[in-house]
Amino acid sequence: MTDWFFNLELFSQIFWGIALIASIIFIFMMLLTFMGGETDSLETDAEIESDTGIGFQFITFKNLIGFFTIFGWSGIACIDSGLSKPLTVVIALICGLIMMSIMAAMFYYMQKLNNSGTLVFKNAINAVGEVYLTIGANRSSIGKAHVRIQGALRELEALTDSETDLKSGSVIKVIAVTENGILIVEPLNK
Repeated sequence: MTDWFFNLELFSQIFWGIALIASIIFIFMMLLTFMGGETDSLETDAEIESDTGIGFQFITFKNLIGFFTIFGWSGIACIDSGLSKPLTVVIALICGLIMMSIMAAMFYYMQKLNNSGTLVFKNAINAVGEVYLTIGANRSSIGKAHVRIQGALRELEALTDSETDLKSGSVIKVIAVTENGILIVEPLNK
């Protein structure tokens, strides 16, 4: 094995060295991930609990390993295809950067999938819903309305400034939310 490696020219040795070392680290990180091991300590972008940080981070340890893995293997493929050295380096760089971009985007969008589940009542403003329990006219009594907020149908307390009671089944629109989370609604046909 070593005879084969040392019989290669220096340009090929560099690409083989980068590809093999990066691939070994990549496989090690994958095994740790699948076995439940923490590779977060290897991250340069580790988040602090109260830090909202920048969502999209291009240069991380995982992305660099992905870059060098693809850079090395695409360089070897170019050398085996008989391409010139400058073209080999350019293609390997482009392939590595594409891989890095894909990984960065993947981690960014996976992180966005994380949702605390906390209901933010202000997100209900302008939502359309349906009265579930009659809402008294001129804020005379609290009723309930079904409104879709943050992708889920919620049953929330509601008041109205309308001159008439809003009966069960009436279509409403949320115009405001009180400090304690009660919806202020109006009939949609208004």
